[in-house]
Amino acid sequence: MKKLLNNRICHLLFLSMILIVTMFTGCNNEDDLNGAPLITAVRNYAAAPNDTLVTSLVPGQWIVIHGKNLKDATQISFNGSPVQFDTGLFSDKTAVLQVPWSLPFNNIDPDVVNTIKFVTNGGTTTFKLNVVPPPATITGNSMTAATKVGDSVYVYGTNLYLIEKLTIAGIDISPRKTADDGSSVGFVLPAIDAPMPWAGELVAASGSYEFDVLIVPEIYAVSNANPSVGDSIRIYGKNLNGISSFSFGSKAITDFTEDPEGYYVKFLAPDKNSYSSGPVTIVNSYGTVSTPYDINTQNNKWLGLLANFEWGDYFGFRGDAALVLDYDMAVFNGSMGSNHSQIAYFNTPVLDAGASKYAPLGNANDTPINKKNTWIPVGNMSDPVENWGLQFEISVAKPWDGGTLYIRTEFAGDSFVARYEPWKIPGSNKTRAYKTNGWQTVTIPLSEFRSKVAELGDGVSAERLNQLLDPTGVSSYDFILKNFAPFKTTTGFYAAIDNIRVVRIKSGN
Repeated sequence: MKKLLNNRICHLLFLSMILIVTMFTGCNNEDDLNGAPLITAVRNYAAAPNDTLVTSLVPGQWIVIHGKNLKDATQISFNGSPVQFDTGLFSDKTAVLQVPWSLPFNNIDPDVVNTIKFVTNGGTTTFKLNVVPPPATITGNSMTAATKVGDSVYVYGTNLYLIEKLTIAGIDISPRKTADDGSSVGFVLPAIDAPMPWAGELVAASGSYEFDVLIVPEIYAVSNANPSVGDSIRIYGKNLNGISSFSFGSKAITDFTEDPEGYYVKFLAPDKNSYSSGPVTIVNSYGTVSTPYDINTQNNKWLGLLANFEWGDYFGFRGDAALVLDYDMAVFNGSMGSNHSQIAYFNTPVLDAGASKYAPLGNANDTPINKKNTWIPVGNMSDPVENWGLQFEISVAKPWDGGTLYIRTEFAGDSFVARYEPWKIPGSNKTRAYKTNGWQTVTIPLSEFRSKVAELGDGVSAERLNQLLDPTGVSSYDFILKNFAPFKTTTGFYAAIDNIRVVRIKSGN
């Protein structure tokens, strides 16, 4: 009897131990399935043997996070910024995702720099891993002839992240203020007793970069590239003061007024028949600058000319009710520019929502000289799109508010179009009535020919010239006035255009 009792006790103890072990095992499994996430390693997302452990990441890189309790992620952050992910690529022990192309680096909490934060319903874990910004570029600086000691100066570029050191002419620059998006680093200019150019060095997390700080003259625009005698002309740019030599085409300009800050030079135009086509060139103590394109193209300068509305090979008008031809209309002339030749003009009333006025242009006769409208020489069709621009003179005689003048090539159709909307106030949703005091030159870089996203011409830029033109660099084209708004335009459009042409606006490749 005692032996039987002992056996029963042993069996009970054995069963109890099994039950306890099972309970603990069950608890451990439950913890594994529902507990806090844990990251043990990060590997490169690639087939073996390239699935190596990584100690640093770059934007855009695909990675595999290893650990446990990873499957049911609710949020993943790099450098404190939540990113998108697909849980279909996750398991309990691995998570496949892409490092975002755009990551914050500047002006963030030091505790979140170089971290991956992984959140599930079961908890949160943080893993330290070096996230390397992409290589930086330095594109310029804000220095002008008017900049003095104590002024704020900015060095501009891309990916200017995690800057460790900045020197100019051997002087350590501190303190510094970096833009969140890495586009600039600002500082107060110290006294620098050294001739320009000043050698600069910037040391960032992505590497060390050398650059020069040099004040040079720059030309951004010519108010009217085809003026009549006596027109008031302005050359807009930067550091345009202290001028020792100034030519407008082949004409030397000796009577001019400089802006004290160097942002423009103004003068009265000479007789267009007294000088030939050529660039605008300014020489001062900082250097020499010339426009990459010629002015006075109305006088026998035919390369890239699409329409001058004069009877002949470059007439460039196919006839339409939206455009009217006339000659020497005083209403379009003013102090900023006159035009005594034949022109084409719009006289369009208020446009209903979605309404448009179609103005087919391009050579009507398809002559051997100007076959189908040559935009760009065939040898330049591999140039960067931003190196070339569409230019024309315009005079807006009555206030213009609403309605987009957009331009399309016959070759591209509505795939890529350019928009001209000077009545829009940049950086806001507001508008203003726009009017010119005579004729002015408009330059639209061909990179401003954009695709359609929500409306025509509000998408991405054309990347290649052959998206706009056929392989020989030619195409007919149209100017179209369209109201994209869901309501009537505030005004009509009474404006003239002339001398439509394509010019090189930027040199180099």
